[in-house]
Amino acid sequence: MERSAVGDYFGGISAVFSGLALLLLVITLLFQQRELRLQRQELSLQRQELISSREELRRSARADLRALHVQLTQMAMDDPALASVWNDYPGEPHEVVRQHLFANLTFGHYLLFYEWGDVTEEELLEYARTLLGSPLFHRYWEASRGAKEGLSPESHEGRLFRIFEQAIREVQGRGTRNPP
Repeated sequence: MERSAVGDYFGGISAVFSGLALLLLVITLLFQQRELRLQRQELSLQRQELISSREELRRSARADLRALHVQLTQMAMDDPALASVWNDYPGEPHEVVRQHLFANLTFGHYLLFYEWGDVTEEELLEYARTLLGSPLFHRYWEASRGAKEGLSPESHEGRLFRIFEQAIREVQGRGTRNPP
């Protein structure tokens, strides 16, 4: 009998230890699940940060490219021989080419604001109306319209082109069209 009582005693202790082991296993699994959830959240945040960094690098590269474009345009504005390399306005006197290049820089300036989200389309429409009030800018617009008409309607530049075209229609609708 004593042996069976000792066996029963160890059987009870074994059951308690088995229960504790099971409880610890469940607690461990819950902690692991929580840790995995936190790791997934951290990875998600890191992924978002990488996407944000990539976009900022692209934006910076576009700004650098635009700065290079401005430098090239300034060189062409200062030197008729360099301006003739682009040959965007053949047969035009250098003074007119300079005006067109400056007008293009102005258009590019508004395009950059638009791409970066610094202005609304309504504000751009007002800027376009103002610029198109200048006969020199209007002449540039007429000279460059053909090149801009083929722009993708989904691109920022294509949308800005359409905003300027809308401004022209509005100005013409009021009967105050500027001659080219």
